[in-house]
Amino acid sequence: MSDYALQRLNMVESQVRPSDLTDRRIARAMLAMPREQFVPQSVRSFCYTDRDLPLLAGNGAGDLAGDGAGDGAGVQRYLLAPRVQAKLIQVLDAPETGIVLDIGCGLGYSTAILSRLAETVVGIETDPDMIETARGLFAENEITNASVFQGLLTDGYDEQGPYDCILLNGAVSDVPPSLLDQLKDGGRLAAVLHEGAVGRATEWTRHGGQFAKRAVFDAEAPTLPGFEKVETFVF
Repeated sequence: MSDYALQRLNMVESQVRPSDLTDRRIARAMLAMPREQFVPQSVRSFCYTDRDLPLLAGNGAGDLAGDGAGDGAGVQRYLLAPRVQAKLIQVLDAPETGIVLDIGCGLGYSTAILSRLAETVVGIETDPDMIETARGLFAENEITNASVFQGLLTDGYDEQGPYDCILLNGAVSDVPPSLLDQLKDGGRLAAVLHEGAVGRATEWTRHGGQFAKRAVFDAEAPTLPGFEKVETFVF
């Protein structure tokens, strides 16, 4: 067993499974997918630790606990910590015949995991270099049922909707109605919702024209670009 394979096994057995992960499909997918390929070389040695990892090129270990700033080229992007990512994906309960929208997919790790759960996965990212890297990694890992497109994260990707599930890979202050409208009836959206100083993994479920929202577990995650809280001023 290679060193990375052993670390992958330890990640699943020590971080993921003990955190109330009951969907064995997710554990199997995380055991099979080489997470180290989906992060920059500068943080690869941390890829199986329980922390969020910066994804923009030129950022290293010094940015692991950063404030979300990038290297000057744009807002930093992150791969979510394994425990939070696995449990968010579990909230979706993705059907094997379903289509999933993966927003803020980074270099494609979450999309790759979802590709082992659902029939079709559509990833959305803003950075063209990250998109090119993700597409190359899909080809390298023989993933044929997933694709990544460029666009604003808050816009989603209505062209291939409606979706059975939508995953937001990060924290949000709210979810735009236009994004929720891309769900099928009965579909679910999962994200970390920041309300004040508290973050909670939250599920939105569509029932016709209505959307039920429920908190599932406490969680922290870096904020997704475009989903920041809009400050208001009282005069």
